Amino acid sequence: MADTGLHAEALSAAATAARSWARVPWQERLTLIDAVRERLQAARKPLADLLVAEGAPRLLAEWQINGMDANLSEETKAWYARQLHQEHRSEAGRMIMRRQPDGVVGLNPPANAPASNALFAAIIIAAGNAAVVRLPRLAPLGAGYVLREVLVPALEDIAAPPALLSMLCAPPSMVQEWLESPLVNDILYFGTSAKGLALEAECLARRTKPILELSGNDGLIVWRDADLDGAVESAAQAFIASGQICMVPNYVLVHPDIADTFLARLTERAAQMRPGYPDSPGTLLTPVADQAGFSAFLDDALAKGAELITGGRRLDIAGAPAEHGAFREPTIVKVTGLQGARSLDAVREETFFPLLPVIVPGTKEARGDERILEAFIDFLNANAYGLRNSLWSDSPAVVEHFLAATTNGGRLTVNDSHTSFAAPLATHGGTGLSGDLHGEANYPLLRTSHLQCVHLNDTRLQETGTS
Repeated sequence: MADTGLHAEALSAAATAARSWARVPWQERLTLIDAVRERLQAARKPLADLLVAEGAPRLLAEWQINGMDANLSEETKAWYARQLHQEHRSEAGRMIMRRQPDGVVGLNPPANAPASNALFAAIIIAAGNAAVVRLPRLAPLGAGYVLREVLVPALEDIAAPPALLSMLCAPPSMVQEWLESPLVNDILYFGTSAKGLALEAECLARRTKPILELSGNDGLIVWRDADLDGAVESAAQAFIASGQICMVPNYVLVHPDIADTFLARLTERAAQMRPGYPDSPGTLLTPVADQAGFSAFLDDALAKGAELITGGRRLDIAGAPAEHGAFREPTIVKVTGLQGARSLDAVREETFFPLLPVIVPGTKEARGDERILEAFIDFLNANAYGLRNSLWSDSPAVVEHFLAATTNGGRLTVNDSHTSFAAPLATHGGTGLSGDLHGEANYPLLRTSHLQCVHLNDTRLQETGTS
């Protein structure tokens, strides 16, 4: 376990390395992305095996690595290059818009998916910064492996200063040390909205840039002409890892014409999702950390008129009902009426457990498709959180209206997996309580750098040459 002395040494070394690294041409720094991509491909199987050994179901482990692939892809790297440096020439000379690194970035990945998020350090460094990473005590192995066996060799491949990366297994108080250090420029923090927004206030008071990845409460719309196979599978992602992932659907808005069919199909799919050991093929459910929260949210929903469609019981690892089981059945509740739906905790707040509200317009609300669609989009936009929102519909008009009118969220997806990755789109980021004050789709290369404009009147340089 790292102590404050070792942490101070890491910050000092990072600050020194960042100054020299920032002067390296951006094209050379960006070759780190290629080096990390190659190293990650070689380490894919042992990394996945380690994540499984650390408790992630195989499907979740592979999904995390797919996210790393998207952030390091050739398409994403090409997009990074266009953001780092643009140049135009006019009669006034050279006009340059370039992104300059912020300096030293503290990276605090989440305990539920630390490895994939720890590798953001590669992108932070490619932007010209140094990164100091806190490895969570609950799950340090996967994150430590991807940094030590993928990123460190990649840094060596391009002859980058070794002090650009430090990784320390330390308690959460390490973040407070970042706040108090004049050497730390940015803090990229993953955590709950309550903790993250409190951290943001402290950062702003100290002039430290907060970059926040916080709680989610994603919405999914299923229109009457939707591909039900795809829509059901996308909605069922709410139960992967027992819902303990921030970017899975937290509620579904369903057109009343297909609500009964959709609920029946989703119930069938939920029944197929079973608990098990992480290395068992097909395991999707993991132990639920917040059993009390699950019970409280379910009780609140039922007390306020929601209908229990399926689930709710505690299960043992074999999937049998058990009074003190560590797992929960995938649970679906039907909420009739958008009006007042957000009075339910399970609709208003993040459900970090396998509880999915399916909201169907009431009789008075179901008066014409135009009104229903507008009500659905208003409901999405009124969400206090804003990671991802998605839509399933085969209607071009519905899709276009959804895209034109939905302002909430860092990512919109249409007719594809809610949790999909598609390079060069950002894998993370959100608005409202899901991010910081400037929350948006999060590209760490952009968020840990700043735009600098340069006007170079090079007429005299051309005339006189070098002196």
